[in-house]
Formats: sequence, C-alpha cells, structure tokens
Amino acid sequence: MATAAVTPEVVEAPKSSQPVNLTDSAIAKVKEIMATQDPIPAGLRIGVVGGGCSGFQYSMSFENAAGMMDKVVRFEDLKVFVDATSAMYLNGCTVDYVETLEAAGFKFENPQVKSTCGCGSSFSV
Repeated sequence: MATAAVTPEVVEAPKSSQPVNLTDSAIAKVKEIMATQDPIPAGLRIGVVGGGCSGFQYSMSFENAAGMMDKVVRFEDLKVFVDATSAMYLNGCTVDYVETLEAAGFKFENPQVKSTCGCGSSFSV
C-alpha cells in the first residue's frame, strides 16, 4: 500500500494571517546575504527557541529545504520556513532590518511578547 507524501504547507495568504511578516528592508537584506552563500540556500528559517534570561530567543538561519511540518511563507521570491511551534509564538510578528549609527540588525516586533530581558536578546510570552 502506497502512502501519500507529506509536503510543507505553503502560505500565500494576506499578511494578517501569516505566521510572520518581513518588511521590504528585511527582505532585501536577507536576499543580499543569501546571494553571498555557496550554495545559495532555499530559504530562511525563523524560529523561537528556549533560552536567554527571559525564556525564549528568536533564531534565524538559512536552510536548504523546508521541514515536513513547516509552514512556508513567500515574500516575493524569498521563502521563509516556520515550524509549527514557532508559528504560535511568532503570530503577528514583524521582522525588520534596521541600520542606525550605533548598530545594524534584524528587529522583531512581536505583539505577543509580555517582557524582554535587559540585554534585549530574549523575551517571555
């Protein structure tokens, strides 16, 4: 008996129903960084992992393929992979790329966050 292959869910939905949103600045920066990788990755994984002083931290990494249980969100030709557990914590989150005189980096604006640590690298919900 043959079994059907499970494929990741691809989200082509309005921004309000996506597990995470990226600003145009974040999309451009991710694409710029991806273009320097060899081989060029299939997409960007955004997740939430345990750790830090407040309990959770955001994670970003490049991946060569989506996992079986991932949601795949498309931003233009950029694929973002989000696992089901992280999607619960990222719902409504917007990722931006910000450059100031002091620093440059990705900034997460998450309406579910109740508090952050003093260093700003971890959060609690």
